[in-house]
Amino acid sequence: MCTKGIPDRFNLTLSLDEYLAETDVLFYLNDAVTQLLEHKDEYTQFGVVRYFAEYFSSVKNGNHVLFREFSYIKATAHNRASFIRVLWRCFRQIGKNGDLLAMLEYSSLLQLLCPDLPVEMVQQAARIVLMDDAMDCLMSFSDFLYSFQIQFYFEEFLESIAVIYQDLLSGKCPNTVIVPTSSSVEQLSQVATEETESQEGVDSSVFRECIEGLCERMKHNHPSTSAIMEVLEQTQRVTFYGFVMALVRHEGVNQDIGALPNKSELLVDPEMDQEVEKLIAQIAISPTSNSSSSAPGHKEPPRKASPRKNFHRKRIEMESDGSTEETDSSEN
Repeated sequence: MCTKGIPDRFNLTLSLDEYLAETDVLFYLNDAVTQLLEHKDEYTQFGVVRYFAEYFSSVKNGNHVLFREFSYIKATAHNRASFIRVLWRCFRQIGKNGDLLAMLEYSSLLQLLCPDLPVEMVQQAARIVLMDDAMDCLMSFSDFLYSFQIQFYFEEFLESIAVIYQDLLSGKCPNTVIVPTSSSVEQLSQVATEETESQEGVDSSVFRECIEGLCERMKHNHPSTSAIMEVLEQTQRVTFYGFVMALVRHEGVNQDIGALPNKSELLVDPEMDQEVEKLIAQIAISPTSNSSSSAPGHKEPPRKASPRKNFHRKRIEMESDGSTEETDSSEN
């Protein structure tokens, strides 16, 4: 599997440069310095040493992706897994309540965590769930979450096998070298259209051989080859979205990513439930807010939009204890 495992990180045969590249240390160090320079007036009041300690602590805890730009949250495998976990913890209550939401509603929720997250990413995840159904159909939180995990974490892999699948469907030689293009949204939409017209799919053994070759030369993350083989050995012919849905349901793939629990435990989080109960109790005993501001003659000063640097300061303060106010309040 292409995902970095713990044994590889301590492989003594790696050179220093290889180790730094494999663990993404330089990426995070560069981002930490960039953030410090851009907002030094805010961060230096904590002290530079404390700033770096809290930055890397947030990276370790997985809270560092909260409210960051999309290019950042998809930059490393750890960032992608961290964002998936944040999504789960922030909106788990939707699943506990049994609410069903449409694709655009899930897009709005995701953009609360990452304002520039493209709606196309959500559309592709929704298409895995809905397949032949209309895109405005409602989805459960768990169905959408596990599909979004596969779509987001293995985005480049799915783009590549979409090209392979379409070529096989059109009768091209499977030995042709596949070079994925940047038009991934159009590519996947075209695959969905062609699947509707031809439900038989492609030969599983040929599809498997092409994917094996892809995994050998692919630099991005991809599911373990054992999981891919297990899925494709169960049927003689397979459709693209049938294959992707099988990966979504594969517990081994979910465990390899390491962001979500298995489906039976998805809505069980005693620690989070305790935090929510504490928050509810605090709200119940707190005095009524805004009572003084409602007095006659009292004028509330005009509010100004908070600059981004204050947003970053708030994020560092929240992340220092490994939890977020947004997570708690979203589950209330």
